[in-house]
Amino acid sequence: MLQSLHIRNFVLIDSLDVQFPEGLVIITGQTGAGKSILLGALGLLAGDKADPSLIRAGADNCVVEGIFNTTEGERIIRRVIYSSGRSRSFIDDCPVQLQELSELGGRLFDIHSQHQSLLLTDRQFQLGLLDRYAGAAAASEDCRKAWDRLGECERELDRVREASRRSRAESDYNSAQLRELEAAALRSGELESLEEEQLALGNAEEIRERLQTAMDCFNGGEIPVREALQQARKALEHAARYLPGASSLSERIDSARIELDDIFSEVENEAERIDTSPQRLEQVEQRLSLLYRLMTKHGCSTVDGLIEVRERYASMAVDAEGLEDRIATLEKQLSGLKSQHESLCKRLHDMRANAAASFSAEVTDGLSFLELERARFQVRLTGTAPGPSGSDTVEFLFSADGARSIELAKCASGGELSRIMLSLKALMARFDGMPTLIFDEIDTGVSGSVAARMGQMICRMGETMQVFSITHLPQVAAKGTVHYLVSKTFDSRSGRSTSGITLLQGEARVQEIARLLSGESITAEAVANARALLSEGA
Repeated sequence: MLQSLHIRNFVLIDSLDVQFPEGLVIITGQTGAGKSILLGALGLLAGDKADPSLIRAGADNCVVEGIFNTTEGERIIRRVIYSSGRSRSFIDDCPVQLQELSELGGRLFDIHSQHQSLLLTDRQFQLGLLDRYAGAAAASEDCRKAWDRLGECERELDRVREASRRSRAESDYNSAQLRELEAAALRSGELESLEEEQLALGNAEEIRERLQTAMDCFNGGEIPVREALQQARKALEHAARYLPGASSLSERIDSARIELDDIFSEVENEAERIDTSPQRLEQVEQRLSLLYRLMTKHGCSTVDGLIEVRERYASMAVDAEGLEDRIATLEKQLSGLKSQHESLCKRLHDMRANAAASFSAEVTDGLSFLELERARFQVRLTGTAPGPSGSDTVEFLFSADGARSIELAKCASGGELSRIMLSLKALMARFDGMPTLIFDEIDTGVSGSVAARMGQMICRMGETMQVFSITHLPQVAAKGTVHYLVSKTFDSRSGRSTSGITLLQGEARVQEIARLLSGESITAEAVANARALLSEGA
C-alpha cells in the first residue's frame, strides 16, 4: 500500500507531505483544483515521461517520492526531474534505470484513469485481462520469450543462408585462386634468393673472368704473392736478431699471409661454383616471372604476402563448409523452438478456454450488481496465426439487454464501459494481489442508485486492499475510510496559485459531501442528506 507521498516543486504544488491509511481513500475537489496533478505525480513513479514543464515556475527541479508498505518490507520510490530535461530514478535511495522503476511501480499500484475504459476495446488488453484471471500470465510471458527466441533463430538462419549463398557464388573463383597459389609451392624468402641467383647466372662469364684475374694476382709475376710474403717474413725474422722491432713486423706479415691464403681459397671455391647453365637461368627466370605475376595479381609486394592470401582463401573454403554445418544446426534448433512455441500456444489456449466461461459469468454478475440486470458479458476465443501472445484472438462481447451479444466497442455507452471496467477491476483485484488501486472518476457518466452501487463495490474492494477513488459523486465519497480534499489557493502578493491536500474530518467532511450534492450553494437539505450518506457508509 501507498503509505506516504512527498511532492516538491511539481506544477502547482510547492511542498506536500501526506500520509495514507489502508482501506478506501476518497479524494474530491473542484475542477481545476489539482486532482490530476496528484495522478501525474504518481504517474512519474510508474515511469511516465519526464518533462521540465512539470517543474514549478522558479524552481530548478522537482521531486516526487512514494513510500510503500509491501510484503517484502518498506520500499521507497523517488523521481527527480531537472530543468535541463534530465531525470533520475531511485529505489530505496539507489539509482536505477527508468525501466526498473517502472516495473516496480507497476507491481505496487495501478492507476485507472478515465480514458483507460477505452482500453476495453483493445484486443491485447482484453487478452491480458483473461490471462491474468486464468493464472496464465507466466505462461503468456514464456510464450512471448519463446516467440522472441524463434524470431532470433529465424533471423540468424536467414543471415547464415545468405552468407552461404554468397560463399557458393564465389566458391569457384576462390577455389581456383587457392589451387593456383597452392600449386606455386610458395616459400618465405624465396624471392630474394632467386633474384640473387638470377643476377649471378646472368653475369656468370664476367664473374668467372674477374675471379680468375684475382687468382692470377696471387700467383702471377716472377714471384707469387704468397711466396714473396714468405720470403719477407723470413728476412724480418733474421733482422730481428739485430732489430727487435722487426719481429712484430714478421708476425704481422705472417697474419696477412694466412688471411690472403683464406681469401684465395674462397675466390677459388667461388670460381668453381659459378654455374653458366642457360637451362638453370631459364628455370630461375620462369620461377621469378610466376612470383611477380602472382604478387601483381593479388596486390602483394612479398612472397610472405602471397602466403597470407593463400591462407585466407584456404580459410574461406573451411568457412564455407562451416556455414553449411551452421545451417543444419540452426534448422534443427528452429524446428525445436517451433515445437516449443506451439506447445506453449496450446497450453495457453487450454488455460484461456477453461477460464473464459467463469470469467464471463463473474463479470456479468458484477454488471448485474451495478444495475445492468439484463446485461450479458461474454468472452469469445478464436484461433489465429501463432505469435508472441499465442494462437488466440480474444473478443469481449456485450449485450445491455440480453439480446445477441456483439463486439464491446460497437455497443457499449460510456457509462456502461465504466461499469464493465469497474467489474473487471474488482474481479482482477482478487486474483492479482494488487496492493494499491487508484480510480480516477471511474464513476463518470453514472448517478443515483448506480453510483451508490459503484461506491459499494469500490468499498468492498477497500476491505482487502488499499483503494483510492477520485470522485465527484457523493454516494461514492461517503463510503471512504478517509476523505481528502484537493484545493487551490491564490496568493495575491506573489501572484501564484498553489494546490494542496487536506484531510477532511467531522463537519468539514459533511460540508464537502453536501457540496457534491448541491453545488456551491449548500442547502440544509444537502447537509442532512450528506449526514445520512455518511451514516450509511459508516
